[in-house]
Amino acid sequence: MYNRHQNRPAVITWKQFANKGYSAFASLHRQVRIGVLSVATLAVAAQAHARLNDSVVMEADTHETIDEEELAEVTVSGTMAPLTELQSARIVSVLSRQDIEQAAVQSINDLFKLVIGVDVRQRGGFGIQTDISIDGGTFDQVTLLLNGIDIGNPQTGHLSADFPVSISDIERIEVLEGAASRVYGGQSFGGAINIVTKHDAGKGIEMAAQGGSFGTAEAEARATFTTAADKFRLANRISGGGGRSDGGTRNSSWSKGQLFYQGDYEDDMLKLDWQFGFSKKSYGANTFYSAAYPDQYERNQRIMTSISAETKGRFHFTPQVFWNRSWDNFELVHNTTFGENFHRSDVYGIKAGGHIDWRLGKTAVSAIVRHENILSTNLGCNRQPEGDFYTWNDNRTTVSFSLEHNVLLEHWTISAGVMASMTSAIDHRFRFYPGIDVAYRPNSRWKLLFSYNKGFRLPTFTELYYRSPTHEGNRDLKAEHNHSFSLGTERRWSGAQASVRGFYHRGTHMIDWVMYAPDDIFHTASFDLDNVGVQVQGKISFPELLDRNTWVRSLSMGYTYIHQTKHDAEGVVKSNMAMEYLRHKAVASLTHRIFSRLSMSWDVRWQERVGSYVSGSELVPYHPYATLDAKMQWDAPRYQVYVQATNITDHRYYDLGSVPQPGIWVMAGARIKFRIKE
Repeated sequence: MYNRHQNRPAVITWKQFANKGYSAFASLHRQVRIGVLSVATLAVAAQAHARLNDSVVMEADTHETIDEEELAEVTVSGTMAPLTELQSARIVSVLSRQDIEQAAVQSINDLFKLVIGVDVRQRGGFGIQTDISIDGGTFDQVTLLLNGIDIGNPQTGHLSADFPVSISDIERIEVLEGAASRVYGGQSFGGAINIVTKHDAGKGIEMAAQGGSFGTAEAEARATFTTAADKFRLANRISGGGGRSDGGTRNSSWSKGQLFYQGDYEDDMLKLDWQFGFSKKSYGANTFYSAAYPDQYERNQRIMTSISAETKGRFHFTPQVFWNRSWDNFELVHNTTFGENFHRSDVYGIKAGGHIDWRLGKTAVSAIVRHENILSTNLGCNRQPEGDFYTWNDNRTTVSFSLEHNVLLEHWTISAGVMASMTSAIDHRFRFYPGIDVAYRPNSRWKLLFSYNKGFRLPTFTELYYRSPTHEGNRDLKAEHNHSFSLGTERRWSGAQASVRGFYHRGTHMIDWVMYAPDDIFHTASFDLDNVGVQVQGKISFPELLDRNTWVRSLSMGYTYIHQTKHDAEGVVKSNMAMEYLRHKAVASLTHRIFSRLSMSWDVRWQERVGSYVSGSELVPYHPYATLDAKMQWDAPRYQVYVQATNITDHRYYDLGSVPQPGIWVMAGARIKFRIKE
C-alpha cells in the first residue's frame, strides 16, 4: 500500500567534454577526442575544406597504440566516478554540437527523435508538450538533467521536458539507456538524459531569428562575458528568447519564452558552477487527456536554480544544492472553469559526494536529500487551510546513500555499486538498489559490455490523485521496480563504427492509465511488464574512410526492435502509456556538401507503435509511418543562414492519442555572432 506521509589523419574532432565537472557524465577538464558516438543521427556537417582538418579519426588498425592514448583522454562516464571512453563499461550516446547544428529539427525535444533508443511523443510542433521515454518505458521513468541537475517534475512527467534553454544554448546531449538508480537517484528507472550547455569563453553576442509555416516566429539572443587572470577565471553567460505559432493542427497554437543564466568560477583549488532558468508557455492542449474534450488548454511556468562545486586534488569533493518550482494551469474546456486545475510543485535538495583515485581503482560516494511537495486544487491527500487558493497538498522526502568502486585493468573494467534509499512516501526503511557494469577489451577496436542495474520510481502526484470527468487516480499505487540487463558490443574501424545492444527490463508494479471497457474512463493501475529488445546501428565518415575530402560527409543508420509481455490476465481495452511502445524504429541520416560553404542534411525516420487511439467512438490501431526532414545551410565564421523542412512528404499520422500530427512545416532563419575584443 502506498503510504501517504503527512508532513591525426584528418577526421572529426569533438572537444565538448573539456568543460564542466557538473556534467552528469562528467569530464576531466581536458580537451578530448571522442570516438564513441553510438547514435543513429547526423554526423559532422559538410564544412569548408579548411574546417575539415580540425578533426580526429577513430583508430586505424595500424595506429592502435596512439589511438588508445587518444581514447584514454575521453570521459563519457555512466558511473559515479568519471571513466574514460576506453575504460567505460556502459554505452553513453552523444549528440555533439555539430550534430545539433545540422539537425533539421524544430526544438530540443525533436533532437531525441534521432537517438535510436529514445521514443518521443508530441501533441504538436516545436516540442511544446513532449513525452520522452527510453527502451519501451514511459515518460515518467526517465531522469532529465540540465548540466547534471535533475529537473524532473513530481507532478507529472508531461512537464519535465519544459527546458529553460534553446537549441543554440546546447553544447551536447548525453543519453544513458537502462536503469541507473545507483548513479542518478531513484527516478532513473529507465535511463538518463543530460543536456550540457555551452561554456564558450571570451566576450561576445549572438542573435538569431527564424520564421515560417503557420505563423511561426522565434527570436533569441546570447551574451558571454569572461574575465581571466593569472590565478582564476570567471565567466557569465545569459540567453533568452521567445516565439509564437498558430500551430499545425486544430487547437495547437502556442506562445513561449525562456531565460537562462549560467556562471562559473575556477582557480587552482576549486571550481564553482551556478545556473538559473525560467520558462513560460501557453498552448492549446488538443485532446490532452481525452478525445471527448478537444478544446483543452494549458499554461506552464518553471524556475530552477542550482549551485555546484568541485575541489581539485586527489579527492574530488562535488556538492550540489538545487531548487525547482513549477506552476501549471490546466483547462479541460478552454476559457471555462469546468475541469480547471491549478498546481504548484517544488523540488529542492542537497547532494554531497566525491570520488578518489587510488591503487585499486576509483571509488565514489554520495549522499542526497530530496524533498518534493505539491499544492493543488486537485492533487493531494491533505486539506489546505480554509480560504487558501490551493485546496490540497502532499509532500515526500527521499534520503539516499550511494557507494561505487571501479576496478580498472588492461583489458577489463568492473564497475559495481549500490544505492540505499528511504522515502517518507512509503515507510522509513532503507531499500537497496545494486548495479554492476563489466567491459572486456581484447584491443582498442573491440569492446564487449554487460550491465545489470536495479531501479525504482515513485508514482507522480498525478498518478496518485488526479480526478476529472475522464480520469481517476489511485492512492494505493506502489513504487515501480525494474531489473535492467544489457549485453552489447562495439567495433571501430578507421572512418566507421558499429554497435549491437540487446536488453531485457523486468518491471514490477508498472504504472499505466488504462480503460477496461470501450466506454470506460482512464484509471491508474499497475501490473508486471517486461520489455526485451535489440538495437543495431552504424556510422560511416567518408572523409575519414577515404582519407580525403568527399562530397558525401557521413551516413548513419540504426534500428531498434522491442517486444513487451504483460504478466496478468486482466483485460485492458486501451493503454495510455506503458503499453503504447515503439515496436520498430529505424533512423537514417545523410550529410553532404553542395558547394563551398553550402551543405545539406537529410533524416528519414520510420516507426511502428503498438496501441490505439480514439476516433469517434472506436479504437483505431496506430499505423506505421515514415517522415523525411531536411536542412540546407550556409556556414560562415560569423553567421549562418538556413532553410529547413520537417515532414516533407506532408504525411498525416497519429502518434499520441487522437492528436493528428502536423504536415509539412517549413522554416527559414539566420544567426549572427559578434566578438568583443579584449
